[in-house]
Amino acid sequence: MPIQRLFIIAPSLARLIRKDRGGERVREGYFPDQPQHRTFTQIEEARSSLILEASGDATEEQADLPLAHAQALLAVSRGQVEYVRTKLAIGPHELQALHIVRPGPLDLVAIAVPSQDEHTFHPLPWFGPKVSTEPAYQRRRLALDGAPIAPEIEFTNAALNSLLDLLEDRFTSWPASAHTEETDEPVTDHLQSSGIPVLAREEEADESDHLGIEDAVIRELARALQPRRSGGLRLPSPTAIGPPLPVPHHEAGAGMTNPN
Repeated sequence: MPIQRLFIIAPSLARLIRKDRGGERVREGYFPDQPQHRTFTQIEEARSSLILEASGDATEEQADLPLAHAQALLAVSRGQVEYVRTKLAIGPHELQALHIVRPGPLDLVAIAVPSQDEHTFHPLPWFGPKVSTEPAYQRRRLALDGAPIAPEIEFTNAALNSLLDLLEDRFTSWPASAHTEETDEPVTDHLQSSGIPVLAREEEADESDHLGIEDAVIRELARALQPRRSGGLRLPSPTAIGPPLPVPHHEAGAGMTNPN
């Protein structure tokens, strides 16, 4: 049975994912826990359903509902969560980037790891802290208890390039290990040292206005890093150019006047 793994990711990387791949808005309404089961309603863009989860078990039963019925259940639920879900894939592995909008801003990535791969699985460089076993980051607890205060996530050059490789479909299977040739310097430090302006994180309300600016800066950083990954640009040495050409005597004396 697959094991669900959940990680926090940096908001800037999450915005880059949505900019490149879009996403589906999902709303869920949760009802109080019962001794034997838990119930919630889910409204996706093309489907509405009522979902029954067995307590202490990962199995669930799902029944389709008319949209009007699902909206009525959502209105009377104890707590709601709303998020934008973006699906990504590396070979047979599916990742879901979850941008939580309600009850508070939070960015997560979820992946179902087959039980036989559990001991060999390693997170990608752009994954942040693992929160799989922390109930506060589960969608049910987000809806019923509110969003926790997410830690600040600094991502490195290796993390940025790993995500760009994924978005450009360069992975056909799960990477065996992280890229060791990349620097672990935080991206914000590299931007400052390279003279590239660092944008402050904008409020969620201004997300649509500033997404293109931040995306351009991240893309510019990726291009700036590319020479470092390929060995850098090399200028010809003075010996390769050769010695300077001699100046003819009549030109060397031109413009000089006899003091007498």
